[in-house]
Amino acid sequence: MDAKEDLNTTAEKIKTMEIRGAGRIAVAASAALRDYVMTLKSLPMSEFNVKLEEAAKILVDTRPTAVSLPNAVALTKRHSANNVYDAIDEIAKNAEKFITNAEQALGKIGKIGAERIHDGDVIMTHCNSHAALSIIKTAFDQGKDISVIATESRPRRQGFITIRELNDYGIPTTLIVDSAVRLTMKEVDLVVVGADSITVNGALINKIGTSQLAMAAQEARKNVIVAAETYKFSPRTLLGEMVEIEDRSSDEVIDADILKELPNVKVRNPAFDVTPAEYIDLIITEVGAFPPAMAFTILRDYLGLEIEV
Repeated sequence: MDAKEDLNTTAEKIKTMEIRGAGRIAVAASAALRDYVMTLKSLPMSEFNVKLEEAAKILVDTRPTAVSLPNAVALTKRHSANNVYDAIDEIAKNAEKFITNAEQALGKIGKIGAERIHDGDVIMTHCNSHAALSIIKTAFDQGKDISVIATESRPRRQGFITIRELNDYGIPTTLIVDSAVRLTMKEVDLVVVGADSITVNGALINKIGTSQLAMAAQEARKNVIVAAETYKFSPRTLLGEMVEIEDRSSDEVIDADILKELPNVKVRNPAFDVTPAEYIDLIITEVGAFPPAMAFTILRDYLGLEIEV
């Protein structure tokens, strides 16, 4: 398999959610782009840049909502070189820096976020977020007596991945159906979720159902913290652009043969929803803990406006 096939394979795995989770998607895309440009050494500079942009577009177009993907691609592909060899070298260094920082970010988020967890806390989480689980696992490693309530996270049931991870780590965990969130919130001390995108005004785009947790938490006067690497903040929202909410296939919800028998029924399967900033108490990143109102600071200081140029 050549590098272009590898790139297309990675893109397909991202699209079909074989590779899932905003952080894992970002790292996979950065590595795929790095490996692909290594095969373009014989091209003239103008053709190299065309091929680079084509490959970037293939990756970015796979998932429209997770901003970690276009951010990872943009941070990886940008270069200031005048020849192909220097461009490839710069892109390879960009990729290695991004991947290393992404891996280190989880540990930093875990340490910062664990300070918000107290002995005896019951934590509710949603879907399957490496960043959120890093906080929970770090608190457990600190000797805190904690337990977790995890949602099923339909329709793809990513909650099953979460409960297996927590079980294998030795953390007491209860699985609930998504519709039991409000009923169960009275038992919860803190809500910890991940992020697919965070906008300039501090709103959170995350797995469908996240806003339900946040609204129930506010009603019950429980704090909500979001675990997010800085590359999950969306520079495009600085220009007023709305984050596109991905609609996925009805096949994830209902068997196609059954749906054919129901001509008056249609299925909507949005993958994400939007949680307003006012429902979020704190965003935990690898560079510190911030209120949602400081999202612009993250975009300015850690991503830079040039990422969207």
